[in-house]
Amino acid sequence: MRPLLVLLVFLLAGCASLAPRDPLRIDLLGLEPLPAQGMEMRFAVVLRVQNPNDNPIDYDGLSVELEINDQPLASGVSDQRGQVPRYGEALLRVPLSISALSMMRQAWAAAGYRENRGLPYELRGKLGGGLFGTARFSDSGTLDWPQPATTP
Repeated sequence: MRPLLVLLVFLLAGCASLAPRDPLRIDLLGLEPLPAQGMEMRFAVVLRVQNPNDNPIDYDGLSVELEINDQPLASGVSDQRGQVPRYGEALLRVPLSISALSMMRQAWAAAGYRENRGLPYELRGKLGGGLFGTARFSDSGTLDWPQPATTP
């Protein structure tokens, strides 16, 4: 009877760790240029990751994908490790690669751009955390082209 009770306690503790979490909040802070290789462009994307949960999120590796105008633009991975504290935030830098084909596809899509209409973007990624600890995130919105300066 006692081993069964111990097993039940461990099972309940394990189920509590699987409780649903609020999604991470991600803000794209900027892009920093990196040395290019061949015909690709390289940037380090800087992300602010906010954790609105009771428990810290330990991560070991991360992955990011960026789409503009419903077309893949850039992707990147990093083997960095760290922790996003409970009710806290962390800044992450991930190197992104933009292939020549992606640049051409985006240039073609931008040729059909109409003034006063933004380009939709979607940023998706994950913080690796093992079998049950992976935290996925996404952000989307509209990129607005800068308006030309008006002369008085």
